[in-house]
Amino acid sequence: MKKNIIVGQSGGPTAVINSSLWGIITEGKRHPEQIGCVYGMHNGIEGLLADSYTDLSGTLSDEDLALLKATPAAYLGSCRYKLPENLSSEVYRTLFDKLNRLNIGYFLYIGGNDSMDTVSKLARYAENTESPIRFIGIPKTIDNDLIETDHTPGYGSAAKYVATTVREITLDACVYQQRSVTIVEIMGRHAGWLTAASALARKEPGDNPLLIYLPEAPFDLEKFSSDLEQAFRKNSNVVVCVSEGIADSSGHFICEYSSDAQIDTFGHKMLTGCGKILENYVRNRFGVKVRSVELNVSQRCSGLTVSATDMEEAALAGQFGVISALEQKTRSMVAFKREQDSDSYHIAPCLIDVSAVCNKEKAFPGEWISEKGSDISSEFLHYAVPLIRGEVPRIMEDGIPKYLYRK
Repeated sequence: MKKNIIVGQSGGPTAVINSSLWGIITEGKRHPEQIGCVYGMHNGIEGLLADSYTDLSGTLSDEDLALLKATPAAYLGSCRYKLPENLSSEVYRTLFDKLNRLNIGYFLYIGGNDSMDTVSKLARYAENTESPIRFIGIPKTIDNDLIETDHTPGYGSAAKYVATTVREITLDACVYQQRSVTIVEIMGRHAGWLTAASALARKEPGDNPLLIYLPEAPFDLEKFSSDLEQAFRKNSNVVVCVSEGIADSSGHFICEYSSDAQIDTFGHKMLTGCGKILENYVRNRFGVKVRSVELNVSQRCSGLTVSATDMEEAALAGQFGVISALEQKTRSMVAFKREQDSDSYHIAPCLIDVSAVCNKEKAFPGEWISEKGSDISSEFLHYAVPLIRGEVPRIMEDGIPKYLYRK
């Protein structure tokens, strides 16, 4: 008997999250004997609860699908909805009643840490109630902080954007003779993977950014002042890259030095502003020209700097998720394994227990941070360079990218 797929997107978007959606739709259409249609939830679980969904396999043309693969942000819309910890909550019975009415056999959810928590809870409820529905998580996050996988789709493109933008900022910052400091604030609450990508901006060793600070290493203002003094001996124009979540040795976020951060629905502190705090500190301490630049949402929504490797791997994750579900796998997340003994870059998709992934974060390796805590080692460059390689053919219209919009 044919069953239907339902897919949702959750959490912060990436430049290639729709490539995973493309992979799910196209792979689903390759199995007409097993799959009836591919439904898309509008705004994740919240859309399913509101009976808001679309038959993606029946409404998107081949031209639409080509645009979808290259469109940044979440085509279906996203959410940050946390399911109850208590699996006896009425919301689970409601959700499964809706899934059964739609003849769903396979549930795929594209997201990060909190989204994998949703997959885990739904899969455990299915096991407790002997539901045959299969639940598979498709990873995405620019933070690259999901455990048990070499990297996550979305990270390569965001890293490429950071490296490209920091290189361009460096060119702009170094046009004058007088001493100056440019502070670039980059996303990363507890994991510094994205900020580390700023090291890829260097055209040669010793080039800007001269200082890079990650959340994994305690940040100290006096040490920062000393680092700047030494950096000025190398270059009168110093570019500094910092993660939004840098904190002192007591765990107090630098962004909280001026005011308390707000809290989101998952209990995470919403961090912004450390760049501005450091800008004021440098201005008062050194009396030099200084500015701070917050890259903000552009890190995850730039379609023009997408990595071809990242896009294809995101699509592969979606395709592999469908194949795994058809093989009756469940309570799993798609992950990537890198071949360690190969001179060339190669990854292979696999499945891991989603319950081992959710609500955990993969920190940036301490051994890849310099002893002084203000730079990144060459081992990281070897890891990251393959992830940002390759250019994506552009579909343009009147000089700007043409993307797919949900009506």
